[in-house]
Amino acid sequence: MSIALESDLMRSFLAVADTGSVTVAAGRLGRTQSAVSLQIKRLEDSLGQPLFQRLARGVSLTGRGEQLVPYARRVVALLDEAAIALREKPLTGPVRVGIPDEYSGTVLPRALAAFDERHEGVQVSIRCDYSAGQLAALERDELDLAVIYDWSYVAEGEILCIDPTVWVTSVTHDQHLRHPVPVGVYMRSDWCRDFAEASLNRQGIAWRPAWSCDMAGGLRVAARNGIAIAPMSRSTIPPGCRELTAADGYPIVDSSRVVLRRNPRGSSPAVEGMAAMLREAFRPIASRGSEGGPQMAEP
Repeated sequence: MSIALESDLMRSFLAVADTGSVTVAAGRLGRTQSAVSLQIKRLEDSLGQPLFQRLARGVSLTGRGEQLVPYARRVVALLDEAAIALREKPLTGPVRVGIPDEYSGTVLPRALAAFDERHEGVQVSIRCDYSAGQLAALERDELDLAVIYDWSYVAEGEILCIDPTVWVTSVTHDQHLRHPVPVGVYMRSDWCRDFAEASLNRQGIAWRPAWSCDMAGGLRVAARNGIAIAPMSRSTIPPGCRELTAADGYPIVDSSRVVLRRNPRGSSPAVEGMAAMLREAFRPIASRGSEGGPQMAEP
């Protein structure tokens, strides 16, 4: 029975099943028709039952053949995955990554989990900080990679996504209807003053600072519990909250680019491996961002 799980037999079986022809499957596999026919016969003999019905032109799967298809696909996919993993050279060394606090509970765990699973020899250090602090750390050679916000569209680097900043409120509280409106703000942030607070002032909205903090997690707490509305990247709206839109009187604060910056002194295979993982982790945000429109997180 073990012969039924041989990789070559599974690949030949799938090629014939997908094409409906031994001849076409042989061409796809780069083998002779007789060789593929022999493999199919070996597989059928090992299972003790036919997998294909021979037709005037081509073949079709029997009931048992249909049953085998999903298992064969899983076997072949697993073997291909193992081959790729074994061919990869293990990465080693330190990687120092800076990331905005807003993504520390979403993108970062996905990237780190995937990276750690594949490269156990890499020692990763994380710094959650504002963009200005991360750029300064890059200049001081304290970071290898930095994910920053570029709201002015002038920063160099690899664009990971565009993640607009919007005003967010609890779905069960109407704090945005109060006068003055209670607002969550960053205590030491030029961006908050120049963009978030300025957007309220431009709309003529009377507001008061009801919650002040230095971390995005604090603003999520304020919004989720109905203490204040707060500015957040659209992709990080917490459960139980929704985006306030122009229809509510709150237009988008900015359409920041999320940019990956590298240490100008050079890189390493481990650093580039982490960059690839970050790129992949931000991909869902980039896809959602291209769709546009307001969002509400599921409770």
